[in-house]
Amino acid sequence: MRRNLLLSLIQKRFLQTSSSSFTVQFLVNSCGLPLQSALSVSKKFQIDENNLHKPQSVIQFLKSNDFKDTHIAKTIEKWPAVLHSRTEDTLKPKFDFFIKNGFAGQLLPQLIVSNPDVLRRHLGSHIKPFFEFLKPFYASNEEVVEAIMRAPWLLSIPLNGDMQLNTDFLIKEGVSIDRIAKLMQWQPRVMGQKHDKMVYAVAATKKLGVQPGDSMFVRVLAVLVIVSESTWRKRIEVMKSMGWSEGEVLCAFKRFPPLLTCSEEKIRGAMDFFFNTMELGRQSLITYPYFIGFSIDKRVRPRYNVMKVLESRKLIEGDWNIATPLTISEKKFLLNYVTKYADKAPDLLQIYGGTDKSKRTHSL
Repeated sequence: MRRNLLLSLIQKRFLQTSSSSFTVQFLVNSCGLPLQSALSVSKKFQIDENNLHKPQSVIQFLKSNDFKDTHIAKTIEKWPAVLHSRTEDTLKPKFDFFIKNGFAGQLLPQLIVSNPDVLRRHLGSHIKPFFEFLKPFYASNEEVVEAIMRAPWLLSIPLNGDMQLNTDFLIKEGVSIDRIAKLMQWQPRVMGQKHDKMVYAVAATKKLGVQPGDSMFVRVLAVLVIVSESTWRKRIEVMKSMGWSEGEVLCAFKRFPPLLTCSEEKIRGAMDFFFNTMELGRQSLITYPYFIGFSIDKRVRPRYNVMKVLESRKLIEGDWNIATPLTISEKKFLLNYVTKYADKAPDLLQIYGGTDKSKRTHSL
């Protein structure tokens, strides 16, 4: 009896080991997974070596839809059960729908790799209704595709859940459809947040004095939805430690909501440069808080250096407002402040950034 039980256990162990070994080999050789990933996947997913029709047909189907080897490997790593899908009945109708609605070329593989869970969603009861829900907020299918590509996980959210509740709530609060559409374009993930978080963020935004009819409402709201209260309170404390009053911080935030998404390091570094190097007053940053969002090393410092050279050589005279050179496009800055003075100050391009900037000038 004991001998039979032992033999049974040994056979079972052998079969499990054999099955796992084949699964690993298939995942590595046929699917392109790294060995370590294949070993990890094989612990929760098995492939029957006597029934390879589905896995092989899925791989062939993915390749026929422009999936590269890396796309296939990443998709299977994230959702190995895709190898058990029926290509004609399950995958093909969904792929056809996505392609018809704008996910052409590499966009479809990118979408699936980003969120393979969408392949588990029912086409008729989830995917199609989701697209119909989004369409009123966008001018074209292209914009719908762009929104989904920015937040592919949205396709996994139950439509009759938080997203619908949040949309209905914002409309009830007096936010116009076109502003909700802009919010969907800028930050589509905001609409998929938990409904209680949206309710809190709307109340907090109104408490700051920004009302649903104001143009900045959805931008302020987006930050308060995404950034936790403890985080943005910390950002306020950082700025207060550098001499700002809370009122000044909130005034700047309402003008430039991404302000409170900046890291503490970013805020301190920007303040140091603006106050100590450029000698700007705090009022200038309250008026132009988006300065803080600019890259100091890639944008602010090079442009400031050019302006100081022009001023020291008397190529520009009188008072000049730093807002213009800091905010205009790269092309306009190069034309108005660098190439314009090339004859009188041939070293300006080097001061501004050298050959990299020169290449950019020619490409504009």
